[in-house]
This record gives sequence, structure tokens and C-alpha cells, in this order.
Amino acid sequence: MRRLLRLILGLVASALLAVTASAQEAPDPGQRIDLWEGGVPGHEDRASIPEESRDYWTKSINNPSLRYFAASPDRRTGAAVIIMPGGGHELLVTTTEGSDVARWFAERGVDAFVLSYRLFRQEGSPWTITDARQDGERAVRLLRSRAEEFHIDPERIGVMGFSAGGELARMTLLSPPVAPPGRGDAIDQLSSRLDFGILVFPGPLKAASETITADSPPLLLSAANDDECCAQPVVDIFDAYRTAGASVEMHMYAAGGHAYNMGEATPFVSLQHWPGRITDWMTDRGLLLPAGAEAAP
Repeated sequence: MRRLLRLILGLVASALLAVTASAQEAPDPGQRIDLWEGGVPGHEDRASIPEESRDYWTKSINNPSLRYFAASPDRRTGAAVIIMPGGGHELLVTTTEGSDVARWFAERGVDAFVLSYRLFRQEGSPWTITDARQDGERAVRLLRSRAEEFHIDPERIGVMGFSAGGELARMTLLSPPVAPPGRGDAIDQLSSRLDFGILVFPGPLKAASETITADSPPLLLSAANDDECCAQPVVDIFDAYRTAGASVEMHMYAAGGHAYNMGEATPFVSLQHWPGRITDWMTDRGLLLPAGAEAAP
């Protein structure tokens, strides 16, 4: 009887230790920062509607926000990136196209912010693509307004967008800003211009007002040639940048389909190494160097 009791107690203790270890190893969910205090102006009554999250996705975004993942203090560069997850504007892939990516940047000294933007294609949604664009532009302005607090350089704020998030990132990068909701505030007076962009298999949706000039933000593009949806938009953007004489780099992989993200679940070695191309490109742009250091010529 005593032996059985000791066995049971030992199993209970092991289970408790396992639960404790699991809790300790749970990844940092990031610090939530609402884009507007009290909700979107004119839609404050929707701010309290709960979001829906399961497995890898989140939807029902009615109070758009950022999730902040602070850079490692000993490696902080002063650069910041806003990450726009994909999901067809019906949901947000908040793990492999959101928080996982943010942690990757934070480990390399870049403060990262995952944007939860309003979804105009979700069933029953009252929102439009213009509302999502307001969220993207507000995120840029909000970071500029709090640059000192976050220890970031207000002239080194970029965006990384995946799939549908790549569409929104493209609009935020390359189109004149839309009018903010409501009457606007002091934050809305700041510039929403981005300083660099990374578009990963962006979809075909773009703004009618898109304008690409020699002064457009430096851009890194990536897609797989067999991606039926999203290889061609990358080629089109690349060609437009070249025609304008703007700074652009493209990595078109032979195969890999859609949603290879950061190469975490692909059998293709080239795509597994794709994040290294981000590091290379950002290093060449001076974005992984401490503020004030000089980039490659």
C-alpha cells in the first residue's frame, strides 16, 4: 500500500512539474497596444466585441491593435517592423505569419509589432479594405508618436506582409494615405510613410492610386514560381520598381507553393534558408546595425 501511495505521489509530482515547465516555456504573447484608445473613432461600440482565436488564427477584429515584441536589449538596432499576417482578409494567421516572425526579428535586435487589422472579407463583417488601410497607416503613425518610448528610430520603421497581409503592406507602402476615421487626432498628423518593406507572396489586390517612383521605400520581395496566386504580383512590383529606378531585390524560388512563411515547414532547402536572405538584405541596408553606423556602399 505504501509503495502504491509513493508511486501515485510521484506521478502527481511529475505531472505538476511538467505543467509548470510547460507554462514556463510558453512563448511570449507580446504586449497588446490598441491603435485607438476606446476603439475606432465612430465605431467605439464595437471595441468590446471579443476576438475569436483558435489554433493558428484570429478573426473578428473590431478593435485593431498591435502586439509588441521588444528587441533583445543587447542587440537593439533602433529599427522596427510592423508585421501584417495573411489569411485572405477573412482571418489572420497570427502564429507563423505573426508572433513567430516577430520573435525572429526581436532576437536580431529589431523591435517587432504584429498588426491585427480589420477583415473586410470575413462573413458578416461591416468593414472595407479602406478600414484595413486605416489600421496599417495608424500603426505606422503610432510607432512614430511613441518612438522614444520603444527606443526605435522614427526613420527606420518598415513593414513585412504575407499574402493578404502583403496586399495591405503594399498599399501602405506604395499608395497615398486614406483619410483617418473620425476627426483625426495629433497622431494622425504624423507621416505614415514607411522606410522599407518586405513582401512575401503578396496577393494581387492593390490600390488604384498606387504610385512607384525612384523614391519609393527599398523593397525585398519573395515568392515561389509555382504559387498560382501570388508569384505574378511579385514580378509586377519588381518590374515597376526597376522601371522607376527604385531599390528592389527579388527572390523567386523554383518551387514551394504558397505560405512557406519563414521556411519552418517546407521540404525545400532554399526556402528553409530564406530568412537568411532577409538578414542579408537588412544588413546591406544598415537596418541591423546600431543607429548611426554606416551600411554597405
